[in-house]
Amino acid sequence: MTGTIDARLAELGIELPHAAAPAANYIPYVVTGDLIFVSGQVPFWNGELKGVGKVGRDMDIPAAQEIARICGLNLIAQARAACDGDLDRISGVVKVGGFVNAVPDFDQHPEIINGCSDLMVDVFGDKGRHSRFAVGAGSLPRGVAVEIEAIFRRD
Repeated sequence: MTGTIDARLAELGIELPHAAAPAANYIPYVVTGDLIFVSGQVPFWNGELKGVGKVGRDMDIPAAQEIARICGLNLIAQARAACDGDLDRISGVVKVGGFVNAVPDFDQHPEIINGCSDLMVDVFGDKGRHSRFAVGAGSLPRGVAVEIEAIFRRD
C-alpha cells in the first residue's frame, strides 16, 4: 500500500531518483534525534550531472530554478533513505540552504532556490514550509549552478 506522500508524488508525476552515494569522504545524511541533516545535493539525474555553468551567463532564472528542483528531488530521495523508504515519516521540512553559482552582479538567489522550496511545499504541503537561506557563490563543486542542503524532521 502506498503512503500519502508516495501518492502525492504520483499525483504530481514525480519519480524520485535513487539516493546518490557520496562522492567524497562524507555521508549523505545524519540522523540525530528526530532530525535528518542531508548533505548538500547537486543536480545529478539518472547518473548525469545537469546544470553546469553560472547563472546569469550560461543559464537564465527559469533554467536555474529547474536545477534547484532537481537538487530538491535528490534531497527528498536522501530523506526517504533516512526513513527506511517511508516518506510519511517526514513530519516537517525544517530548513533549506541553497548556494547559487552566479555571475558577480547577480542578485536573485532567492528566486533560484524557490525551485526547491516550491517543490517541498508541493510534495509535503504545510509540512514542507521551512526556514531558508539562499546565497551566491563564486563556484560550486563540478561547476554546477546550484547546490542545496536541508534538514528534515521525522517521526
